[in-house]
Amino acid sequence: MIDDDSVVADGGEQKKLAQPRSPYSERPVARARRKKAEELIERLVTEGRVRISEPDHDEVAEWRRVVNYAKRHGMEPAGRRIEKVPYGGPGLELFLADGPHPNARSQRPKAAGGPIPVPARLGNLHPVVAKLKDDESRLAMPPALRRRSLLLLQGLAAEAVRRGYEVWKARSAFHPREGGVDVTVDGFAYTVSARQEFPESTNPERSARLVLELAHGLGDRPGRWRDRKSRTLEEALGVILGEIETRAAEDTQRGQDEQQAKAEREVRWETALAVAKQQAVREQLAHVLGEEARGWQEAAALNAYCMALERRIQELDGTADEPALDSARRWLEWARAYAEAVDPLTGLPGMPRTREPTPEELEPHLRGWSPYGPERRGRG
Repeated sequence: MIDDDSVVADGGEQKKLAQPRSPYSERPVARARRKKAEELIERLVTEGRVRISEPDHDEVAEWRRVVNYAKRHGMEPAGRRIEKVPYGGPGLELFLADGPHPNARSQRPKAAGGPIPVPARLGNLHPVVAKLKDDESRLAMPPALRRRSLLLLQGLAAEAVRRGYEVWKARSAFHPREGGVDVTVDGFAYTVSARQEFPESTNPERSARLVLELAHGLGDRPGRWRDRKSRTLEEALGVILGEIETRAAEDTQRGQDEQQAKAEREVRWETALAVAKQQAVREQLAHVLGEEARGWQEAAALNAYCMALERRIQELDGTADEPALDSARRWLEWARAYAEAVDPLTGLPGMPRTREPTPEELEPHLRGWSPYGPERRGRG
């Protein structure tokens, strides 16, 4: 059967391999996320809606990962999909909507895994495959294997074009023994390359084997196919193209989720910014109020002092030296004028005029958001 690098080829020499990395689904983070996704689905089915009030950045990111995990692993109930909308400004609401996402590419009709015809001769080639055929610096391998590699890539390219996709020169840098093409689906390019599996082997059967690889495999997704007793690479082309279509659907959904998350983030930022502006303006008014209250308290204390000074002058009138009394009267007159000047209630206080808060004034009230935009983080 067709397998990946973790399996030693049938009849091949035993190699000392590095300890294989555990599949993504078995790693602690993935197990924890699956548990959260299962709990979320259970709550959505039971409660209908799940609301998260005032989440911080990390909480929103984690919920988004949980939802994406549930979508990628087919955990949504049949005929339902998880949707996310803002709730109460900075909050988040999750609920189950009917039917697939209206933009879901996974609804595209396709013959994933079905047989793809492979030509018997190198004629009428796709331009990209033709250029690869003429490039002697690529697919450096025995002529028979090189011819078969080109036929496989031609079969894949022709079927991709038939399904409405584009085929371009591979952008990836290859070892001289390799060569490939880029298959572009919905704007996403996926590189498929061919190479000799055991170029150094002296075993004729092993040295005649090819490998087709799909670059940048995600998690535990398949990305490498070999000749095996149960299925040849020619018979695997449908699986490879189906894997490309699956990745394109996931990448499209991921892009849609990222756009939705960006829009939700902007809504939360705008809500937080509006609240922060209210609080910053409130602080401006509170500062004015405090200044007026302190002025009023100072004026009240000064007026009390002036009354006491006036009584003292009256008590000493006729007994104290006239120059001293005259000096005290002049001081009392100045003190009363000053007390009147600092008293905010001398006139009728009105509503103070406020100004647009500065970013520095907004930041303490933004709870970690940046005053400069939703994609930047503040110091809080």
